[in-house]
Amino acid sequence: MAKFLTQGGRALNGEITLAGAKNAATKMLVASLLTDEQCEFENFPEIGDTEITAELCRTIGSEIKIKNNKAVIRTPRIKQTSAVSLSRKNRIPILTLGPLLARASEAEIPILGGDKIGPRPVDIHLEALRSMGAEIEATENGYKARAPRGLRGANLSFLHPSVGATENVILAATLAKGKTRIHNAAIEPEIISLIEMLQKMGAIIELGANRTVYVEGVEKLRGAKHAVIPDRNEAVSFACLAAATGGKIKIKGARQNHLITFLNAFRKIGGEYEVDDDGIIFWKNGALHGIEIETDAHPGFMTDWQQPFAILLTQAKGTSVIHETIYENRFGYAKDLNTLGANIQIFTKCLGELPCRFNGMNLSHSATIHGATPLRGSKLIVRDLRSGIAHVIAALVASGESVIEGIEEIDRGYEKIDERLRTLGAKIERIS
Repeated sequence: MAKFLTQGGRALNGEITLAGAKNAATKMLVASLLTDEQCEFENFPEIGDTEITAELCRTIGSEIKIKNNKAVIRTPRIKQTSAVSLSRKNRIPILTLGPLLARASEAEIPILGGDKIGPRPVDIHLEALRSMGAEIEATENGYKARAPRGLRGANLSFLHPSVGATENVILAATLAKGKTRIHNAAIEPEIISLIEMLQKMGAIIELGANRTVYVEGVEKLRGAKHAVIPDRNEAVSFACLAAATGGKIKIKGARQNHLITFLNAFRKIGGEYEVDDDGIIFWKNGALHGIEIETDAHPGFMTDWQQPFAILLTQAKGTSVIHETIYENRFGYAKDLNTLGANIQIFTKCLGELPCRFNGMNLSHSATIHGATPLRGSKLIVRDLRSGIAHVIAALVASGESVIEGIEEIDRGYEKIDERLRTLGAKIERIS
């Protein structure tokens, strides 16, 4: 298997352009299943997760061409409603339930895969679709669903603003009979982009106050052209890399309105930035110092940002606290960073201002980071996508040589990351 070999300890400088967002591109492929007409996507990232999703769509019946970061997809008819035989998995198949039930009245999906960051509960998805008229049963390999009388609108309320469940209901509701109301919906930029795409296709979707989304079902959707938004997770990774190495990086395509909470945290610890017409420039303004942060649903501090930000906090003076409230098992990378010289402690209790939904569940969801600590090169094994990019940042900050194994996880979400980092002066090579 391929590995990354790095030589760290040098400041990185220059310009780097964001790829299209993985979490937007994969959902756009699924949304195209709602129509028999052609959809075209610009700024399309050619990464592991989009390959897996394309494989899923081809299994269902899609004709797809992907070249030079442009994807063209058309699904003239649903040839197969089962996706349980996929050779590779991510968490996308559950989102095909709505399109398949709308166009073929049945669907079968495998058990969820994706990042190794804890279980991905599907109950919220299944109960929502059942409320819309779907009949769903668990099988040995996944779930079977039927909607012999079609899907209908429903009044739904989520206990927490789940991104996946919000996307699933929106997709299902576009062709359902009647109106659907989603209370406590997720409102991430990727979801807003999905809504914009569906509107181009002919959907009727309205954003209300207090995380409420309204969908009025239509008879048919048409094809559309849509650009994948820049990846805000890449933006945060590169910003942390700039400050942690003592360099200055312009991130072309970074959007201020997607990063407001991160930008505030970055400035509070001593980082600095300047917003340009075509991106944002990041650097550090003197010594960095500690902070307390808590992950939350958008517009809060994103859970995918805490891993690269943790690397930055190892270089900050004082004690920092991260309280993870979205996923219960996202600090597996801390042990790896400690082998490089970091001083990170993990706790099962809530270290935020208020107890979160993991309070009293004996789950490792809080961390303290004591800095600043010099990092030394070592051997690292990638645990999941986001901790993988944290490993890359740590290796480029650390003095000496590091070897990073399991980089196929990084390739799932970061397009040609080694080639792009070399344009900033990074010493990173892909080896066998």
